[in-house]
Amino acid sequence: MQKKNGKKIHLRDEGVLGRLLMIWAYRVLMLLSVMAGVCKLGMLPLKMMSADCMMVMAGYFIVLIVLQETYRACDIGQARVTELVMSQMLTNTICFAGLYITAALYARHFYRPEKLILIWLGQLVLGIGWSHLAHHAYFKHRVPPRTAIIYQDEKQLDILYQTANFHERYQVIRLIPYPEQDWKTQLDDCDVVFTAGVADELMNAVAEYCLLKDLKVYCTPSFGQLIMSGAQYKANFSVPMLRLERAAGYSVYRAQKRAFDILASSIGIVLLSPVMLLTALAIWLEDRGPAFYRQVRLTKNGREFNILKFRSMRVDAEKDGVARLAGENDSRITRMGRWIRACRVDELPQLFNILMGDMSIVGPRPERPEIARQYEQVLPEFALRLQVKAGLTGWAQVYGRYNTEPRYKLQMDLMYIKDMSFLKDLQLILATLKILFVKESTQGISHGQETALTAKEAQKAKSA
Repeated sequence: MQKKNGKKIHLRDEGVLGRLLMIWAYRVLMLLSVMAGVCKLGMLPLKMMSADCMMVMAGYFIVLIVLQETYRACDIGQARVTELVMSQMLTNTICFAGLYITAALYARHFYRPEKLILIWLGQLVLGIGWSHLAHHAYFKHRVPPRTAIIYQDEKQLDILYQTANFHERYQVIRLIPYPEQDWKTQLDDCDVVFTAGVADELMNAVAEYCLLKDLKVYCTPSFGQLIMSGAQYKANFSVPMLRLERAAGYSVYRAQKRAFDILASSIGIVLLSPVMLLTALAIWLEDRGPAFYRQVRLTKNGREFNILKFRSMRVDAEKDGVARLAGENDSRITRMGRWIRACRVDELPQLFNILMGDMSIVGPRPERPEIARQYEQVLPEFALRLQVKAGLTGWAQVYGRYNTEPRYKLQMDLMYIKDMSFLKDLQLILATLKILFVKESTQGISHGQETALTAKEAQKAKSA
């Protein structure tokens, strides 16, 4: 124990050093297993410790680190054990595929992959064991920091508590409802402070106070704060200034993005054409209805376009004329539709929308005009998503769910818009592969709902 601002704190309040040691020990074991299996056993024309072998292994290690960071495969204490294991499997599979292709191109010969498969299986067992051991060791030897939460309503607390391992990571000793006048005195014996759903004025005051007292603080940003975070500092005035303008991105980035969209969608259409043909045939055979479904959606600057999807619902799914999202156990979804929605195959025809320029690979998901208008009745800021082209995948799709509330979906989309770049796009594309295996990412809205708005918000939207 040591003193900090006159109070005792735990030296291991975060366990950062031990966590880093476990992560890098695991990565070194992964690299050594590949070197021993590939180089020493002589499956490839690479000699142990040769320059060629070291170059291949260095490339493997770099890709391993990048993918593990992208998929949070070593996020001990932050992710659930099952998520760690799944991320390890996905990372190892991509790394081994890249290793095999690299070696084949180097030697101009495709080798029998049995030994690589054995190494992959061994690393799978190693990953499962490491995930359980590291998770257990982290929480066994780590002392959770004393935590206070300043919140506005119980719903905000529920959302916070749903975070993976929240109660194991933090020892909540104080709940402070908003507005509470003497909140400062209640933070004296805390190490970490959360704010959830409070007004900007109080959030700013809490952040300032916590920084002065050397307390770690986590804040849920408001829309205004997210917008201001993308402002540019200007020093050519007599007073400090921030410049804000509609998001566009640098001209080089826009050119890169469009070129990548054309290239990726063209390659995707060619490679996935057998999958799309079989899917279209299966949909038609089930009920003899059309395989494709066109629907009006919104893209950049509110422009309407017809999105193309594989039909996953009955032909008369909206015979009452009401636009509604798919719900849990929705009877309108066909048997084939449930499968293609779970695998995200229903989204593949949107590659043609991307090729035509209506959409991009990465961007906010396009909403239907009717549903967007309902959201804007409750959240006027929702239209800020339309600063950029709609996308096949995006921040909200990777880190949110199908039924994520519009408020949080908008926050995630604004986080992407304020910090978009070509590298960020590539990272989100890689991260999208992971959500194909996460069932919760396609979870529908509750029975009786038409949109992702809460019942109270939906009533407000209808009465507006």
